[in-house]
Amino acid sequence: MSTIDRSRILVGTCSWTDQALVASGWYPPGARSPEGRLRHYAARFPVVEADTTYYGLPAPHIGHQWAQRTPAGFTFDVKAFAPLTGHPVRAAMLPADLRPPGPVERRLTSAELPRELIGELWRRFAEGVRPLREAGRLGAVLVQFPPWLAPGPRGRARVAACRAYAGDLPLAVEFRHPGWFGHTELPGTLGLVRECGMALVAVDTSPRVPAAVPPVAEVTCPDLAVVRFHGRSAAWGRGSKEERFRHDYTSAELAPWAARVRRLARGAARVHVLFNNCCGRAAVTAAETMRTLLAATAATAAPSLPARNGAASLRQQGVERGGEGAQRRAGGRVRP
Repeated sequence: MSTIDRSRILVGTCSWTDQALVASGWYPPGARSPEGRLRHYAARFPVVEADTTYYGLPAPHIGHQWAQRTPAGFTFDVKAFAPLTGHPVRAAMLPADLRPPGPVERRLTSAELPRELIGELWRRFAEGVRPLREAGRLGAVLVQFPPWLAPGPRGRARVAACRAYAGDLPLAVEFRHPGWFGHTELPGTLGLVRECGMALVAVDTSPRVPAAVPPVAEVTCPDLAVVRFHGRSAAWGRGSKEERFRHDYTSAELAPWAARVRRLARGAARVHVLFNNCCGRAAVTAAETMRTLLAATAATAAPSLPARNGAASLRQQGVERGGEGAQRRAGGRVRP
């Protein structure tokens, strides 16, 4: 891979603290403390996604530590706190001064959280990631919407509200409801994401599972494009974490994505390629494979960016993996 590609296409994983990775032996004996693991990881990959912030608000002092333990140029993508994207949250996960009355172990839905509370949570989230941003380590905040957020006026309003609450934080949006990518919805989805200044996250999952999201790889923000690999388990969307994410990517499975990543890099200043198949060493191994593929792919051989037309893009990209079946699923409905 050329020098410019190494600085523009960053490949890593969706966690460096996953217990399965820690137990796999990937970290050497001298690098098994929290600091040692992060330093070891950052010496091998240039980007990582922090998912602990999905389960609780980030603490500024943790951001300071992460910045101190990583080299200049290392990048953290940070997952938005669950209630900020409409996911339920245990009351105990909210700051004590913001918890509504009642048992701390109960689950609160987004409908139970007033807008003023959501606004304050966004403010505290932004304050929590400020040290990373000031150190030049923050890549993007991942806004991952739940699979029950369907396209339509309500869904579009929630996307726009996230943009308004987040202020000038860099956002990357991942939709889990395939309806956002249906033939009739895709142009509007791309327009909405572009209008909000968000990077649309392209995803890889098994095309054979119910409600599979097609692999639409489009540049919607000139600063950044993001691709997340969730594995191709038949249990995606159900079962235990181990069952949902267990998958060892092959070079044959990743080769088409290497070409897509290069196309994205022609339209975005940076591309983050992140592996979420966090079972043992599977994610770090897949990330290494992707880096090898990208290095072996001549930039001049990559085709031009897909057409901006939504239906054309879906045909060009979705058929590669799921055929017409994947496209039909894109217009379907899923249950919460």
